[in-house]
Amino acid sequence: MAEHAEHKADPEGGGGGSASTLGVTVRTLAETLWFPAFFFTGFLVCYLLPFHNPVPHHVDVAVAGPSAGQLEQALAHQSPGAFDIHQVADAREAHDAVTGREVTAAYVPDAHKPQLYVAKADGYSLESVLQKTFTKVAQQSGGQLQVHEAAPTAPGDGMGTGLFYVVLSCTIPSYVSVMMLLRATTFGRRKKVLTLVGLGGVESVVAFFVARAMDVIPDEPLAIPLLFLFTQAVALTSYGLVPFFKQFFPGVAMGLFVLLSMPSSSGAIPVQMVPGFFRALHPVMPMGNLIEALRGLFYFDGKDVWRHALVICAWVVAGVALIALGAWKERRAARKEAAAEGGAEAAAPAEPPVEDPAIELPQPSAVAPHSHGMGLREPNLTGRVTDEGGRPLPGVAITVTGTHGRELVRAITDQHGEYAAAGLSAQFVNVIASSPDRLAAVARLQIRDGHPLRHDFRLEPRPVPV
Repeated sequence: MAEHAEHKADPEGGGGGSASTLGVTVRTLAETLWFPAFFFTGFLVCYLLPFHNPVPHHVDVAVAGPSAGQLEQALAHQSPGAFDIHQVADAREAHDAVTGREVTAAYVPDAHKPQLYVAKADGYSLESVLQKTFTKVAQQSGGQLQVHEAAPTAPGDGMGTGLFYVVLSCTIPSYVSVMMLLRATTFGRRKKVLTLVGLGGVESVVAFFVARAMDVIPDEPLAIPLLFLFTQAVALTSYGLVPFFKQFFPGVAMGLFVLLSMPSSSGAIPVQMVPGFFRALHPVMPMGNLIEALRGLFYFDGKDVWRHALVICAWVVAGVALIALGAWKERRAARKEAAAEGGAEAAAPAEPPVEDPAIELPQPSAVAPHSHGMGLREPNLTGRVTDEGGRPLPGVAITVTGTHGRELVRAITDQHGEYAAAGLSAQFVNVIASSPDRLAAVARLQIRDGHPLRHDFRLEPRPVPV
């Protein structure tokens, strides 16, 4: 058996030029680093921007008595746009306005002992700003401000941010569970959804009892179904996005539930102290609605819990709708393919795994030669198969095996006699070129990361037996 092989280091078959090499490098960097670049930009815009200098915006404050108008003018001159003043009759009505969540704070003017009602449950940083502002107001009138806590937080939540971290503990795992389940190719859609439901139930129960053990939240078991609904809002919506965004799904899902949800949640920084864009997102995003629902349940006698729960339920419904739409899309594609082949209607294909560029390792696979573009995998082994006269041989089987004989990739040469494989890890491999009417050729090659390899074969015809 004779074998004539040409071994070249140039991934473009020699003479590709520096421009082609530069293009491959830029494309590889873009496809590999888009995810960290997205997060770098996202954290700068969505975290540094709203949190670097939080200031109050249109904080509702009730003021008892006829001096409300005069105080409003003074505060507007001192801090334009920071406070919206609402006049109430007396101190009792001012207190009830805070506990009823009609306003964020209430001020009762008095020549000697002015009073300020605040709610630590709305955020410690906002409470600090209110105390500082109205201490100056009281001093200007010659009085000593008395601060009353209208809605204190649980004993273990000294900074008023513990609730945010309870919710956060149910956010990231709900998204990561979807990302991990994409690898479970033996699980169908139904099993994956049931797994997400089960995981959400476990997360909500464990998060509640751990937070209770630390005295971060009060003993209100109704928080468990609220937490569960939230886990499903994140998990089912994330899973529903997969068929539509494919390899870009991690960026879309984490952009929604991390980069946009957290700054607008009013958990770490009160929503009244972030820029207008995030204040506009607060009534829509699931994390903000869960935090407001839990605050109402724990500290404000159930005020508006149902309204925030309905928004979370809307996200769950949206997730279910996306999953159903993705299933319909796959069935429709299967029917079109069956019709094109002239066969009977085929069943929906098994759900394809989605490559996650954040954590998924590449798997060896055959790719089309000279296929370049965003989202397409760059081959690290290419070559051309020709006959004894240098003419291309299409339809030749190319088999790549590992050192122990395990098949890694199987490809077929195209009409130009070319083949390509991607995702081969650094190792020694055996490459076999075989065709029924020609002598097979074998080459042992070393695959190295960052060094695309080209190996050409020349196959001799089989001798005709006499």
